Amino acid sequence: MTGATHTDASRCPLSPRGRGLPWLLNSFGWVKGRFRNNRFEERPPHPSECAAASVGPLPQGERAQSCAPRLRIVPVLLAALALSSIASGATRAQQPGRPITIIVPYSPGTGIDILARALGNELSHKWGQLVVVDNKTGASGNIGTGLAARAAPDGNTLLMIAKVFVVNPSLFKTLPYDPIRSFDPIIKIATGSIVLAVHPSVPANTAQEFVQYAKARPGEINYGSPGFATPHHLAMELFKQATGTNMVHVPYKGTSNAMADLIGNQVSAMFIPTHVALPHAQDNQIRLLGVASLERVPVAPDVPTLDEQGLTGFEVDLWFGQLAPAGTPRDVVMRYNTALNDFLHSPKMVAELAKQGLNASGGTPDVLRDLIAHDLDKWAKIIKEAGIKAE
Repeated sequence: MTGATHTDASRCPLSPRGRGLPWLLNSFGWVKGRFRNNRFEERPPHPSECAAASVGPLPQGERAQSCAPRLRIVPVLLAALALSSIASGATRAQQPGRPITIIVPYSPGTGIDILARALGNELSHKWGQLVVVDNKTGASGNIGTGLAARAAPDGNTLLMIAKVFVVNPSLFKTLPYDPIRSFDPIIKIATGSIVLAVHPSVPANTAQEFVQYAKARPGEINYGSPGFATPHHLAMELFKQATGTNMVHVPYKGTSNAMADLIGNQVSAMFIPTHVALPHAQDNQIRLLGVASLERVPVAPDVPTLDEQGLTGFEVDLWFGQLAPAGTPRDVVMRYNTALNDFLHSPKMVAELAKQGLNASGGTPDVLRDLIAHDLDKWAKIIKEAGIKAE
């Protein structure tokens, strides 16, 4: 008996009779230039080519049958496999049959939650897909944000963010995500303005008069905010740094509680969303001194900016955006970006935004990317100087 090796073609992964990858490619007509009459070209084998399929010695005198196609086609097959994998990945991304989940790291009924549901309804109507808004609250938004960062980057999980997203990295020693590397920006959704307001008992009609009043009473004036490290709180800390004043922070649980105490003169000053402040100003319950935007806002054209009153460059706004987990295919990101850009400037969405005192933003993903990078640096410096730490 010879030492020749008997090869079982049905077990060789390269054999057309083994119904492996070459057979599959052939059955779909791929790499046709390497096939003849619907079969791979074959040559006499070397025993080592199918060593993995060896099942015993050949009977003496039996001619070995080829179990392998010409080895020169293997690179072509591997290339085809790689291309098919890429195509398959692109097909899986943002699959029409799967629901889209929009993670909102804050409670239902909040402004960002209302925005998410409006955007979700539009995407569901436009694409015929189920869209689920998933509120994952806790740790100043870090729990939901961390979950989104760990989601598969397939386009079926999105994250809604607010300005707190760029503040938290300066407040917490550790985060379950990286604000830059963990996400791919999709779109900046909207912005809103805030205004410096005081109780009518404060003898100031302009920002500069309020600065003079506060400087004459260091540590005696209380100011309110809807909560620790909110944009309203940080705006006043920036105001203090810019003007050299010393005022005491009184945090509340929500805007309504803080507003009630400003109207009741329990606190003397506060930064408030402009659309929230206007009705109270019209009823003479509070006085508006200046908006924290670089330009006057359409809803309050008679209220000057703080910038034009001498606080050069003073700008604090409220903004919202949408992200996807890092690694989401670019074409999927742009599909969302295009659809949401169209919707944000539609009459329906403009009206919805106006209810919250917001203006549509939009633009390319780079608009949001640049904003995040800019605000991360800006608020890190302000928080450090103010000595603010997570509670």
